[in-house]
Parts: sequence; structure tokens; C-alpha cells
Amino acid sequence: MEMQQVRYFVALAETLNFTRAAERCNVSQPALTRAIQQLEAELGGALFHRERGNTHLSELGRMMLPYLAQVMEQARAAKESAKALAKLDRATLTIGAMCTISANLIAGLIARFNAQHPDVEVHIHDGGAPQMIEALGKGELEIGVIGVPEEMPEQFHCVPIFEERFVVLLPPNHRLVAHDPVRVAELDGEPYVSRSNCEVFEYVSRDFAARGVTTRKVFSSTRDDWVQSMIKAGLGFGFFPESCVTDPELIVRDLVDPVYSRTIYLATVRGRPHSPAVGAFVREARRHQWPSAGKRCPTPQLRDQAA
Repeated sequence: MEMQQVRYFVALAETLNFTRAAERCNVSQPALTRAIQQLEAELGGALFHRERGNTHLSELGRMMLPYLAQVMEQARAAKESAKALAKLDRATLTIGAMCTISANLIAGLIARFNAQHPDVEVHIHDGGAPQMIEALGKGELEIGVIGVPEEMPEQFHCVPIFEERFVVLLPPNHRLVAHDPVRVAELDGEPYVSRSNCEVFEYVSRDFAARGVTTRKVFSSTRDDWVQSMIKAGLGFGFFPESCVTDPELIVRDLVDPVYSRTIYLATVRGRPHSPAVGAFVREARRHQWPSAGKRCPTPQLRDQAA
């Protein structure tokens, strides 16, 4: 069964006149007649009866009309949806963001994208790096906002969008509050409140050890609000991306000798056909003016800088 046969049948069923049906479908009457005959042969019976110039639906034709009319409507709706998607109307965009990336940092980009493409519905999923990588590979996510591209398999393409530095969080009564900035060596022996999902923790721990700096982990949590509450309670210092600090009662100090920073990337799957919404989002991200916590960064790796 071909779509043009369905179209001709519906037109004839509505007009009950071969000439008018052919005109509506912009075909010759013999061509329409042949298509109807082919459809009747496929369905196993007459769809129309002609009696003295009067055309009317057969019992089979009446049975088939609602089904084939629905096929026509669904085909029309499918075409309209495809056109809308191409124009970014009524589209969806599914993004995965690492849970260690502040929502406040991404919100401005989402707002900018929404202003330019108001008919695109954005879905955000968060999780750790392994979950984001797996979901991207399976096609469950279209874009990943990820901070550790050196761990990404070769199948992924990573576009750097901004860089932000890590800072030290201190309770108000901590001895290092008087130090601004805080040097890494000054953290030796200090109790440490850990962010369990921190994507640079292993890297920084190895670097601390190489510099002879030892810290004592006294608490850890996957939730940044818990970690900040424990720091405020005086358990120890914390190590945070600048944009993730949300508690105004904590003391924030730059960390130097060295400076640690991370690059945030948009990750997509190499060679995979992407929707127009993906391309539009990547373009907006490249143009977006990131807040002061982050800066545009073309470099593709976590940086360890001497102050």
C-alpha cells in the first residue's frame, strides 16, 4: 500500500466523483482509477460501486475509510513535525550536566538559549562523570556538560566553553582566614571536608602528596550543601570550584602555589547525526558571556599553575 493510493482513496471517498478527486490530487483520472484498482486488489475487494454514474462507498470502503483517513492525518502530522524540528519549533534538547557543576553557572546559558529558541524544551539530567559518559554513548543524552575531558573516550568530541579556578572554603574561626591567598603548603596537617563527587580529587590528592602536603579527611558527602554545612560547623576546610560556593557565611580564599582550575566542556558523540537544537545550543554556549567565576578557555586540560 502506497501513500498516494491512500491519498487518492480518501479524496474519492470525500468527493464520490472520480473527476473531482483527480483534480484535487492533481493527477489524471485514469491514473487515479488505476491506483484505486491496485488498492482494491491489495485489500481483496471493491472499495467503491458505480451505478449509473453514481459512485458510492462499498461496505469494505466504509470500513477502510476511518483507518486510511487516520493514516493520511498521521502522515500530515509527521511532515509538520519534521518541518517544525528543522526550524527548532516544538523540539526537545536533552542535556546532562555533572553534579559538580553549579546550576547557577549554567542557568544563564539556558536562559539565553531559551530567548533565542523559545519553542525548544530543554531537559537537564545530572550525575557523576561515569553516568554522563555512559548516557551520552547510549544516546540518552544529546550533550554533556563535563569537566574532565581527559577521561573521555575517543568517541566523544569535547568543545571547551569556560574555565574556573578552585578555592579554599574556611569556617569563620579558622586560623587560615587571616591568610589571603592561602598557599597549598599551609594546608599541611589540616582536617579536610571532602566533596565525594569532585572530579579532580584524585589529581589534586596526588599533587598534594608530591608536594609533601598531607590533609586529614574527616567528612565526605556527595552533596555540596552538606559539605558546606560541615565546613561552617568547623570540621575543616573544603576545596570547591568557585561557582559552587553558595553559603555566604563561609570564608572563601584563593588557593595558590599552585593554582588549580578546571575546564568545562560540551561533549557530543563524534560522527553521530545531531538535531538542529544541538548545533544551536553549542553555538550559544560559545557566544555566551560566562560570569566572573568562569572565563572562556581554549585550553583542553585541567591546569596546575604556579601563582
